[in-house]
Amino acid sequence: MRIRQFALLGAATALLAATAACGGSTAPAAGGDEIKPVSVTIDGVGAVTTDTDLAKKVPADVRGRGTLTVATNAPYQPFIDFKVEGKNDEFKGLDHDLFQAASARLGLKATFSQQPFDGLVPGLQAGKYDAIAGGITDKKERQQVATFVDYSASGTGFLVRTGNPLGVRTVADLCGRKVAVQKASNQAKNLATYAKDSCAGKPIEVKEYPENPQAVQALIAGNVDVVAATKVNLVDTAASLTGKAELVDDPSAPNGWLASPNGFGFLKANKELAEAYRSAVQSLIDDGTYAKILGQWKQTPIAVKQATIDQAVD
Repeated sequence: MRIRQFALLGAATALLAATAACGGSTAPAAGGDEIKPVSVTIDGVGAVTTDTDLAKKVPADVRGRGTLTVATNAPYQPFIDFKVEGKNDEFKGLDHDLFQAASARLGLKATFSQQPFDGLVPGLQAGKYDAIAGGITDKKERQQVATFVDYSASGTGFLVRTGNPLGVRTVADLCGRKVAVQKASNQAKNLATYAKDSCAGKPIEVKEYPENPQAVQALIAGNVDVVAATKVNLVDTAASLTGKAELVDDPSAPNGWLASPNGFGFLKANKELAEAYRSAVQSLIDDGTYAKILGQWKQTPIAVKQATIDQAVD
């Protein structure tokens, strides 16, 4: 998985006005506002409905209109993709399902729209939409403008031949081994730094390949000992190579080595809205809905136990 990069500009706050009506009974909220229950059905998961107490955390202006808009840039599997090829107004994916579920838990409906990737942040700052989503890494530099609700974390995973004949478990076991990576990737840079600092006398021989599939083929052919790549990518790779390769399970780094969080981005000025979504995601973690959504997209290895705010590692 490539890391999604974009430049952050100065923050401004504005929310897109929209209206939506949904049936069902209403419950009084603070300030006399009403909470209109929302229910969404997530494929392979089931119905997700509103929690009145959580809905009270939503800022009054957003709660009043009952909707918010989310900008994304598809395709970027497994996080976001087009539901039907050729149509750019219907979406599917991990981020789509999780954001829809969290919104329903808050009594809101979320509408996704396709935007150029380099226009996501400028559009957020201009108030064209309320949030951004789609496999976006929470980074400290981005926090100058955006507040992130971190819902998963993904670092480097290690793919080895079936049976793990060399006993690779952690990054420390790569010292003295041949490790395939994609050229110019974070793995190439990070392993070079790690080898210099921690592999005295047993250097890691990092072999770079133009694309990750070529690195995997080098492993299958026996030309390298390990493939190091973003773990979220290696989950599907390992599943497609049953009997040939497997993904290392490191209990000390369940999300991968040097894992960084992925998050839903809101304007920095909208921290109250971000906190409401953090609470909603946590409720989905607590009741098992979150695990079902990640399982539906075969992304259990990037799960977290706690939804957090702005926990970037770099």
